[in-house]
Amino acid sequence: MASQREALTGLTYFSMQAINIKKLNKVYRNGTVALKDVDFTINQGDFFGLIGANGAGKSTLIGILTGLVRKTSGTVEVFGTSIDEAPESARQYIGVTPQEFNFNIFEIIENTLINQAGYYGIPRSQAKERANFLLHKVGLWERRRAEIRSLSGGMKRRLMIARALVHQPPLLLLDEPTVGVDVGMRHSTWDYLNQLNSEGTTILLTSHNLEEIEQLCHNAAMIHKGQILKYDSVDNLIHSLEKQSYIAKLSHADGIENVKGYEMTLLNDGSLEVILESQDTLTHFVAAMHNAGISVKDIRPKRNRLEQLFLNLNTTFEDES
Repeated sequence: MASQREALTGLTYFSMQAINIKKLNKVYRNGTVALKDVDFTINQGDFFGLIGANGAGKSTLIGILTGLVRKTSGTVEVFGTSIDEAPESARQYIGVTPQEFNFNIFEIIENTLINQAGYYGIPRSQAKERANFLLHKVGLWERRRAEIRSLSGGMKRRLMIARALVHQPPLLLLDEPTVGVDVGMRHSTWDYLNQLNSEGTTILLTSHNLEEIEQLCHNAAMIHKGQILKYDSVDNLIHSLEKQSYIAKLSHADGIENVKGYEMTLLNDGSLEVILESQDTLTHFVAAMHNAGISVKDIRPKRNRLEQLFLNLNTTFEDES
C-alpha cells in the first residue's frame, strides 16, 4: 500500500495546508468549554508548536484531529480532507503519540510496530523492515525482542514515536513527547524530530516545555483556557517581548550606581538582575557596564523567553476577562 507521503508526491512542497482549523469549539457535557473559536493553519513541512499549561485544551485538540474527541462546531481539514466528510481518509495522514502510554506492556517491542503496520494494510515483510529501521532510529534495536514492560519511561516515549511513524504518515502529532525523558535522551529525541522534519514530515508538537518549543518549532500558537492568545512565528513571538529579565555575574558591583538607564537589582548572591526594554541590546548594556569599570563575566535570561511572553499574555488575558 502506498504511503500517504507517496500519495502527496507531485504537490509543491510547502504549497498546501497540512492542518486547517476554523472556528473550532468543544464544550463537554458538563458545560466545560475546552476550545473556543480556535483558528490556525499549519502548512505542509512546518514544525509547529502548541503552547499551553495542563488543561489549556491541547490534548482536546489532538483528540479532535485523531477522531477520539467529537467537536462541538467548526471545521477541521487534514491535507484538504475534512474530518467530518472523510474521517478515515483524514486519519490516514496522521501519526500520533498520545500523552499517556497505551501499550500492551507484555507485548514484544518489535511486534508492537509490526502489528501497528498491519492496521494500515502493510504486508508483514514490509512491516518488519520498517520496524527494524525505526527501532534503529529511536535507539531500541538492541531491545527489540524484550517486552515493553522492561522499558524505562523515556524508552516507552521513543517507542510511541516509532509506532506513530510506522505507516509513514506525512503529519506527526506529538502530545507532550518528552515527559519523563532524561536530559540526554530528550536532546537525542529532538535531533531525531528535527531530522524527520527536514525530510518532509510536518510536525505538530504540544508542550508546556517552552524550551522545547523554542528549540524545535518554526511557528507556534499559545493557548490558554481553550483560546488562542497569539499565533505567529517563534522568532516573531520572541521579538514581541517588550521587556526581558537577565541575570548577570559581575567582576564587582562598585560603581554600579553610575550606570544609568537600566532597571537593576543586586541579588543576595552578588549577581545582578537587569530588565532590558525591547529597544535595548545586551551589547549596549555590557558596554555601559564596561564604561563604568565593571566587567560582565556571564549573562543569561532569567527565564526562557517564550515563558516570559506566555506569562505576559496570560496576565493580559486574565485582566481582560
